[in-house]
Amino acid sequence: MLDKIKNIYFLGIGGIGMSAIARYFNAKGYSVAGYDKTETELADKLRSEGIQVHFEDNTVFIPEDFKNPNYTLVVYTPAIPDDLTEYLFFKKNNFTIMKRSQILGAITKSQEAICIAGTHGKTTTTTMIAHTLHNSFLDCNAFLGGLSKNFESNLHLSNKSNLVVVEADEFDRSFLTLAPQIAVVTATDADHLDIYGTYEEYLKSFEQFVALIKPGGALIMKDGLPIKPVVQEGVKIYTYSVEKGDFHAENIKIANGKIIFDVVYPLGVLKGVDLGVPVYINIENAIATCAVSLLKGLSHEEIRKAIASFQGVARRFDFHIKQDNLVLVDDYAHHPNEVKASIESLRRLYSDKKLTGVFQPHLYTRTRDFADEFAASLSLLDEVLLLDIYPAREEPIEGVTSQIILDKVTAKEKRLISKDELLDYVRTHPIEVLATIGAGDINLMLPQIKNILLSKV
Repeated sequence: MLDKIKNIYFLGIGGIGMSAIARYFNAKGYSVAGYDKTETELADKLRSEGIQVHFEDNTVFIPEDFKNPNYTLVVYTPAIPDDLTEYLFFKKNNFTIMKRSQILGAITKSQEAICIAGTHGKTTTTTMIAHTLHNSFLDCNAFLGGLSKNFESNLHLSNKSNLVVVEADEFDRSFLTLAPQIAVVTATDADHLDIYGTYEEYLKSFEQFVALIKPGGALIMKDGLPIKPVVQEGVKIYTYSVEKGDFHAENIKIANGKIIFDVVYPLGVLKGVDLGVPVYINIENAIATCAVSLLKGLSHEEIRKAIASFQGVARRFDFHIKQDNLVLVDDYAHHPNEVKASIESLRRLYSDKKLTGVFQPHLYTRTRDFADEFAASLSLLDEVLLLDIYPAREEPIEGVTSQIILDKVTAKEKRLISKDELLDYVRTHPIEVLATIGAGDINLMLPQIKNILLSKV
């Protein structure tokens, strides 16, 4: 189909997953354009790369060349509303319309795909695997769910490699379009229950995902996950975790801002892995990376050098200030277990400091479903500042506000706070370690927060 297509139009082009595919087709020589409701730094970057992007849902802004259904493919994200004017225009005029996941699935079918799925940990693990393969004799292509600091992009293209590394998104069952040769499953904690209904259905989708691994491939899953994998002929199943599994860590040393450890695997020991981003949660991500890399035949030296040079992912435990007396870190964590892991990592690094966290809940349904768990995770902080819920694709739900989390937080210092109040609060209160946490737009305030904190030093 792509042989006769000249134009590809993206509805929701500014999303982290959509923008990577838009960049891919732009690099392949197609004419690319699209709509998004919000003008962001990422959308502006797409425009600077020659992609036409607009921010008002109106068919007059669709370029004329893209209004011919014979030459234009339309790609959309499930996050867009069904009544979007442009979506209805393409539907009415019989354009070929595909989900983002279907396009990604087609790409994985034509290449040797390494797909990383999981409730949390998948973005950093996907990016670390891509970085490691890129810095080896193999190289790879990669579609990432975050902005790699090494690649300075959410897309990496290689002219010499048939490997493609893909972040496999379980939202809307998108990952069931993929065709992995190797699959990694990092976690299966309940999430997206607005889509799945029950935790059992959520787990079933992961079992369906691992059943897609091509014959002769491999499944690398975190030890102890409650899924029962049934795989195709010749697919080998491996487990990993920090403490046990076919791939696990030994001799973990944490000192002087470094984390160094050995990775034990079925055929030996990979000694002296030095984390480029030395936070505890990255040990597990690195073990999964080592598992994939060793199965693909990378040398110990290639793996060690790559992981040591890994700079991380924007908004994944992302340091903006790192001084002896002042720390500002930003994290995309939006599930209770992600929030817990992030705070526990901070506590390990700064056990003698006061930890203040600004949390912006993401989605009304997630807040409703996990209010107790969010409260328990946030209670690990010394001070909790709760912003209003970021709605994203959802309409408000009566009775569901940040207050239902705050009521159950047991930290001594806690309060609801608006964005405007937050800046004044940071300006007038003592801060030692400040973490901004959430998948909404809290990160847009980071430049102001950073300036205020540095002005106080």
